[in-house]
Amino acid sequence: MTTQTLPATYETVIGLEVHVQLNTASKLFCPDATTFGEDPNRNTCPVCLGMPGVLPVLNGQALESAIRIGLALNCQIATVTKFDRKQYFYPDLPKAYQISQYDQPVCGEGFLRLNNGRRVGITRAHLEEDAGKLVHAGADGLAGSTHSRVDLNRAGTPLVEIVSEPDLRSAEEARDYLMQIRNLVRYLGVCDGNLEEGSMRCDANVSLRPVGSNTYGTKAEIKNMNSFRAVQRAIEAEVARQTRILNEGGRVRQETRLWNDATGETVPMRSKEEAHDYRYFPEPDLRPLHLDLAWVETLRASQPELPDQRFSRLTQQSGLSDYDAGVLVEFKELGDFFDRTLEHTTKAKAVANWLMGDISAYLKTEKLSLTETQLSPEALAQLVERVEDGTISGAIAKKVLPELLAEGGLPDTIVAAKGLVQVSDPEAIRPVIEQILKDNPDNVAAYRAGKTKLFGFFVGQAMKATQGKANPELINQLLQTLLEG
Repeated sequence: MTTQTLPATYETVIGLEVHVQLNTASKLFCPDATTFGEDPNRNTCPVCLGMPGVLPVLNGQALESAIRIGLALNCQIATVTKFDRKQYFYPDLPKAYQISQYDQPVCGEGFLRLNNGRRVGITRAHLEEDAGKLVHAGADGLAGSTHSRVDLNRAGTPLVEIVSEPDLRSAEEARDYLMQIRNLVRYLGVCDGNLEEGSMRCDANVSLRPVGSNTYGTKAEIKNMNSFRAVQRAIEAEVARQTRILNEGGRVRQETRLWNDATGETVPMRSKEEAHDYRYFPEPDLRPLHLDLAWVETLRASQPELPDQRFSRLTQQSGLSDYDAGVLVEFKELGDFFDRTLEHTTKAKAVANWLMGDISAYLKTEKLSLTETQLSPEALAQLVERVEDGTISGAIAKKVLPELLAEGGLPDTIVAAKGLVQVSDPEAIRPVIEQILKDNPDNVAAYRAGKTKLFGFFVGQAMKATQGKANPELINQLLQTLLEG
């Protein structure tokens, strides 16, 4: 994807607000389920519907998940934190306010380092409840709809909002930052990080300023981006829009804009709110929390291995290249399977090749996740070992793999049942090759006259004649001897 090239006089300034939907079983302040895809308004109760006289009770698991996110982002964990009411009216917010955090968030300043080495500051990571959802009927989306329905199943679902400093300088950096956030929450096990289903959402604040200036330009907030590609394209489009305005002598308005993926443009939604517009004040129904530092340290000590730690281990201990390690880090499912497979074999590079090559291709074709197949780490380890020790060829292994993925079992069982053991006896293979040379005298003459690329033809014929069972190295050796003899 080509990035918008700016005139040398402007610098792009980007800050991201990422909303992570926590995968707790119940909502942030009530016991209703957070199950996705239920019938509209099924998962509701007087608390999340904002009925008079009800009292919220904090979900302890959500608090723990928020702290784990903060620790992973190198944040300062508050000793005292409180909740606030954020006032605004919208049809899918039954209370007409949202319980959020303002001046005393659970996680304060931190940082995340990009793949290019640049450090991006984290302003805060705070807990808040989600709003409901408006379902627009009569059209595809809001435009042209005849009416809207309110689904409050999502109202009260726990979120952690991660707010970055305006330290990002390109759409590529923004995408990298967002992908790293997704990896972190997946490794922590607190969210599936699925932008398409809305369990992770992102708003981007974009502005331009003259190169060398320390004063921020007027920002526009972009919403409605539901994929990494959309985030990058939307930022690029907004940078181009603001560049045109400034180059024409105009002024950028502070506003909220929507990304239209079909047209590749951002469009106005509303003027941008300021903090005072929300009239924050302390939530009177929830007392401030005094966090036990010993408990926080227990959480720190029990943090799972994070992406950068896995990358270091795969490159330093398993000897993988940066590229291979990067793929296994980004696709956690593959990385987890890799680790379990290495409990049964030491052939790290071969295991990585199978996972990133034939296995990933199979998953893509069948539209499956690795956990939805029947392949076990023991089976993959055994497959690798049998190729390495010469029991079967790589070609045979590729034939065995689909059965392992679809039916399960072990390679040894399949190889024995189907008679697929590799033939490595020269006296068994030599007659086959001699017959191939006898049947193809013109090609033999052409090879000996200098057309050495025909060597591959003879190898293919030999593998075909032996049904892929012959040892490829032995075929090569015998062919060279007989063709050059």
